[in-house]
Amino acid sequence: MSNAPQRNVVKARESGFGPFGQYINVGHHILGADEPGTYGGQDTGPDPFELVMAGLGACTTMTIRMVAGRKKIALKEVSVEVRHLRAPPMSMGADPATAEEKPHAFERIVTLTGDLSADDRVFLIAMADKCPVHKLLEGEAEIITREAVAEAA
Repeated sequence: MSNAPQRNVVKARESGFGPFGQYINVGHHILGADEPGTYGGQDTGPDPFELVMAGLGACTTMTIRMVAGRKKIALKEVSVEVRHLRAPPMSMGADPATAEEKPHAFERIVTLTGDLSADDRVFLIAMADKCPVHKLLEGEAEIITREAVAEAA
C-alpha cells in the first residue's frame, strides 16, 4: 500500500467548532469550512460557495498561465476575483425547470499584467472559459450519493 496522498478524493468531517465547522482533507492538505455567524456558524473557515469560488478562481489562473506558457505570451501575472451572485429566491411552488434564470451565477474578473497586445488579452480572457472547473459549473455533473457501510461500534 502506498503512503502517497490520494488525489481526487476530498473528505469532509465535522470539526466540533460550532454546529457547521468542518475539517476538509484533500490528499495531505487540511482546510476548514464553516458558515458565517449570520447563518448560525462560527465563521472558522470559508463557506461552501466560497470554496467553489476558490476552485474556479484557481483553475482559471492556472488555465490562463498554462496557455500563455504554451503560446509564449509575455504574461507576467494573472489574478482572478470571483463573486457569487445570488439570484432572487423563486416564488413558492415555482417549477425550477421553467425558471428563466439559473439559481446561481458567478462573476469572474481577470486581471492580466505583462507586455500584452490587445489580441493577447482577448485570447487569454477567452481561455478563462476553457478552465475545467468553469466547464463543470456550466454543465451538468452527475452526483451519486450512497451511505458508507457502518463500522462496528
